[in-house]
Amino acid sequence: MLHLLWTALIGIVVGAVAKFIMPGKDPGGIFITMILGIAGAFLGTFIGRLIGHYQEGQSAGFLMSLIGALVILGIYHLIRRSQTA
Repeated sequence: MLHLLWTALIGIVVGAVAKFIMPGKDPGGIFITMILGIAGAFLGTFIGRLIGHYQEGQSAGFLMSLIGALVILGIYHLIRRSQTA
């Protein structure tokens, strides 16, 4: 149970930092920010395993989670821009 709470806390921090770094209007409140951070960690782990940085069973650190969250926010901004134009 504590593992899930820790994951949610790290997700909020990573999501908030990603929203602070990426310019533009971002969606949602605290829950969307937490989901963004957690999804960024999953994407960061996947990217890290592809480039050989992480072995099987290892998860992404803060920096790779942040990179993953920034990639997700970038994709969101590209989709949103194409829909309004």
